[in-house]
This record gives sequence, C-alpha cells and structure tokens, in this order.
Amino acid sequence: MPDYFPAFLDVRGRRCLVVGGGEIGERKARALLDCGARVTVVSPSVTPGLAALVANGRVTHRARPFLRSDPRGCALAVASTGNSRVDRTVVAAARRWRALLNVVDRPQHCDFIVPSVLRRGELQIAVSTGGRSPAIAREIRRRLEQLFGPEYGELIARAGEARRRARAASRTATERIEAGERVARLALAGSRAGLAARRRDWRRDDALRFEPRRGLQEVRFPEGRGDELHTERQRTRPREPRDGDGDDR
Repeated sequence: MPDYFPAFLDVRGRRCLVVGGGEIGERKARALLDCGARVTVVSPSVTPGLAALVANGRVTHRARPFLRSDPRGCALAVASTGNSRVDRTVVAAARRWRALLNVVDRPQHCDFIVPSVLRRGELQIAVSTGGRSPAIAREIRRRLEQLFGPEYGELIARAGEARRRARAASRTATERIEAGERVARLALAGSRAGLAARRRDWRRDDALRFEPRRGLQEVRFPEGRGDELHTERQRTRPREPRDGDGDDR
C-alpha cells in the first residue's frame, strides 16, 4: 500500500516558505515560483541565483536565522538546511501554524514529498517511489522524457481549447463527456506512430539507461471545429534530462 496520497497543489498567489538558501533551497524556490507561489526564503546567506531573484523582486529574503513565527500564514514550508537541529525547529513551528511541510532527506518529518516530475507545458507526469529510491524515480522520469517529447505541451494546449469548444457545442452532460473523450482520442492517435518508431530505436536498452535516436514524430493538433484535428509532422529532439527536476523525498 502506498505511503502517500498523490495530489497536485494549487499554490498560485499563496505564501510559501523555504528555509535554507543553498542550492537545494534555490531549486525549491524556483519550483514554487514556476507554480505562481509567493516565496519567502529564510537564511543568513543565499546562492547567487537566489540573490538575483531577490534583486528582481521575485523572492522575499529574510537574511537571518529561522524564527518559530516564520511559517505563520504560509500554505507550505520547505526545510532545506541540512542541519538536523534547525530542521526539528522548523517541523515544530510548521505543525503549530498548520503549514504543510517538506523536510529534504527526512521523509519521516514530511507532510508531503516532492516527486520527480516530467513537464511538457500543462502536462505533468509525476514519479515517486515513496522516498525509497529517488534515483530510480529520476531514471524512470528520464525514460518517460523519450516517450513524451516537447510537442506534447502544444498538443495539450490545443486539445484543451478543442475540448472547450466541443463541450460548448454539446447540449447534454452525456454529449459533453463524449465530446471531451473524442477530442482526447483524436489528439493522442497522432502520437502512436511516432511512439512505435521510437520503440524500434530502444531495442538496445539495458536495465538502466538507453540512447534513443532522433526521429520523426507525428503530432496531431486540433484545428477548426472542436472535434477536428489535423496532422503535422515535425522533427523534434528530446530535452536533455535536468538534475533536480524532482526529488521524490
């Protein structure tokens, strides 16, 4: 039985706290900013990257040690100091102020853990091992990157608009459901041919990694009426995997 309930949090416009101004703290702050959060970093010092975000007004920096009142009013808090004493103080304070808490590398203190995430626009595929093997979670995400290329971001955006138009033209709840499913089937149909071609390139895979070659992918995008799609062939190159896309911890 999984230890965690999978969910996506809406933190747009909500206050989020990051305790620790190192590289991990910077990564957490950037991930929260990407989701529209209002981020405050508490740390006597910060990385050059965080300092630039502070100078641009994107992050609030409290240049001092953590105070027990810091989580007050925050939707969530992240402890990334690596100092067990400080982390224990953050845990107690977050519990008091009822902020959801993530303590890096200490899942026993976490209300939530951060999965390894593949992002293609509004498409997000999260992989978690419940903190048991972050390296495996990252490797699975890297393999998924070859299955879901950058074109999926555009596909999702266009399919979303097609679904909206198709549902608006429907008269009953049943028709609206069928319209959404029809758009999804048509949108995904164009990706199957490209997937089959890529699978042929993966026969050299070993147990841990593979090197697929660049190839043509067939992508379907909606055009015209909400339930009509056209096919566009384009050459794409999968994005290079990035360390730290997610922690699963």
